[in-house]
Amino acid sequence: MELVAEKESDQQNNNNNNSEKNNNTSYAQALVDSHDYNNKESDEFRERQARDLKAGLHPLKHKFVFWYTRRTLGMRSQTPYEDNIKKIVDFTTVEGFWVCYCHLARPASLPSPTDLHLFKDGIRPLWEDSANCHGGKWIIRFKKAVSGRFWEDLVLALVGDQLDYGENICGAVLSIRFNEDILSVWNRNASDHQAVMALRDAIKRNLKLPHSYLMEYKPHDASLRDNSSYRNTWLRG
Repeated sequence: MELVAEKESDQQNNNNNNSEKNNNTSYAQALVDSHDYNNKESDEFRERQARDLKAGLHPLKHKFVFWYTRRTLGMRSQTPYEDNIKKIVDFTTVEGFWVCYCHLARPASLPSPTDLHLFKDGIRPLWEDSANCHGGKWIIRFKKAVSGRFWEDLVLALVGDQLDYGENICGAVLSIRFNEDILSVWNRNASDHQAVMALRDAIKRNLKLPHSYLMEYKPHDASLRDNSSYRNTWLRG
């Protein structure tokens, strides 16, 4: 916005008032544009659901994306972590999920270290993503012989919207490591203690997790500070 040179105090006041009005108008227009964009995305998703129903398919509540990360052993990569995350496939229906899932490699066949990610569309599996930055994750460590079964149960629970506080869930990760595999469920708000604990209980219930398994929680901002996903967890339960 151009600055206008004022010659008189009255003119200056008028120009300030006009400037404030224009700024408010621009801000309001930006809100309208953002609202229209979000509505457009929602409308497109609903239209796709309607087409899927008409075609005899079964739409999911959310669109999901599978990602993977593969790191090279013994080498410190100069590539940003974000660039190492590769999208595999997305899906919006039950049928689409099974087509995708049946063609994915099973966890037992994946090399270490590898990460599999399942996230809602629009959310990247990064601590810094706007949907994740104020959240955290529940962590469970498994012996390699059983991790695949628990991962599949969790994937089905996420896709089927079976976990409590589902809108607070961003996605899940299976981290294939040498001596163990680590499963984590990411949520949006680490400061909402009720939602965090309800998610823990829902995970235990849906996975039928034995009492011997320990669950740990870590906020993403703590991971950013110590540059670690699974060390120095804050909460156990």
